[in-house]
Amino acid sequence: TPTKKKRCHWLESLLSVLPTPAAAASPGSLLEMFYEESSGKCKGLLGGGVSVEDCCLNPAYGFQEPGSKLCHACRSPRWSPWSAWAPCSVTCSEGSQLRHRRCIGHDGQCAEKVETGTLEWQLQACEDQKCCPEMGGWSNWEPWTPCSVTCSKGTRTRQRKCNQPTPKCGGHCPGEPRESEACDTQQVCPIHGAWATWGPWGSCSGSCHGGPSAPTQRRSRKCSAPEPSKEPPGKPCPGLDHETRPCSGLPPCPVAGGWGAWGPVTPCPVTCGLGQTLERRKCDHPVPQHGGPPCAGEATRTHICNTAVPCPVDGEWGSWDEWSPCIRRNINSISCKEIPGQQTRSRSCKGRKFDGRRCPGEQQDIRHCYNIQRCGGFLTSPWTPCSWGLCMPPCGPNPVRIRQRLCTAQLPNFSPTITVVEGQGEKNVTFWGKPSPRCEALQGQKLVVEEKLPCLHVPVCQDPEDEKL
Repeated sequence: TPTKKKRCHWLESLLSVLPTPAAAASPGSLLEMFYEESSGKCKGLLGGGVSVEDCCLNPAYGFQEPGSKLCHACRSPRWSPWSAWAPCSVTCSEGSQLRHRRCIGHDGQCAEKVETGTLEWQLQACEDQKCCPEMGGWSNWEPWTPCSVTCSKGTRTRQRKCNQPTPKCGGHCPGEPRESEACDTQQVCPIHGAWATWGPWGSCSGSCHGGPSAPTQRRSRKCSAPEPSKEPPGKPCPGLDHETRPCSGLPPCPVAGGWGAWGPVTPCPVTCGLGQTLERRKCDHPVPQHGGPPCAGEATRTHICNTAVPCPVDGEWGSWDEWSPCIRRNINSISCKEIPGQQTRSRSCKGRKFDGRRCPGEQQDIRHCYNIQRCGGFLTSPWTPCSWGLCMPPCGPNPVRIRQRLCTAQLPNFSPTITVVEGQGEKNVTFWGKPSPRCEALQGQKLVVEEKLPCLHVPVCQDPEDEKL
């Protein structure tokens, strides 16, 4: 395949001394970044015009296609953590909510041969509030109150109550519980003058220290809130209609800052994959003073450095295989007997490259066991109810949720530990296999009774990265 030019990102905390560069990639190039496992996002732009092969020399890096918000991790593919559940699709009564995870990685597939970038969804029922609001009704209006003044014009009010009927479950009555109207006493009142609020202080007569006179500022007000009446006569406003004050706290005149020369380029900070070098300069020719503007532009600039050396990739354990059948050497059958046997399971260390660390721990696991596969004759537990499961299919038509009642067999009263070698303590023994339970028939069934309910108000499954474009 032809080399893909993109932009690569890295972890900001690894090089916290280096700021994120402001350089933008040319159209059609790949973005190189660090892949952040906790959020599934690309963090810390490293640069543009980088091939996938160079970017993924370090498995901790990731890249983005032009015009896409989706981050592709350089490490081997695996499922991301499940997202938080989305809000319930309705605010009252029963609804549904979604969550998702994505197959993230490069050059491979997730479990069950799922391609990278694939979304997997889960849907469950939810209920934020049991009931939905019911509107109430107003009572009749109460009588008007007396007029608010004894002369000229005022207002009067009346009120009503929201109780015919009373609203339920957070409902309300439409409209207002109070209303008012004008009333006239047919009496003329004298109007006394009152000052309106002070206007804003005017600008100072100077902007910095050192002028020929001390700077001052002035403000004024009007006798207009209200003006005094003439017939009948009202009282005028007391006091002056203006005031002045000296300007205090004025700064010295400002000095604008200027850049010094660029310093030396730092060494490449990594020994494998891509890194970033840095140049710095100081705003000290001159230093900005007395509120003068700072230097325009950036104090640092960066460049990509390429070691052309692949970074080590540590091995990761795959999932454990199934436990082998519970057997005991030299005994043909230990099934349904209090005779302990052994079983094993194993796992594979995958993905180790370029002298990365081997997987810690053991490749094989051994445990002691009792074989109860298809055993009958044990006591049987009562029918046990299970909780409601997820809604299936989460993104298909008409999803339903299921719960079951199960007929389960009680485990036999075998000894939970055994002594294998004298002086080395006791070992735990587990049960292996599925016994054959027997219950009285329930709804015509002997082992499983299943109930189904439709999931309501189901939201649409939409890739969250598409919503951001």
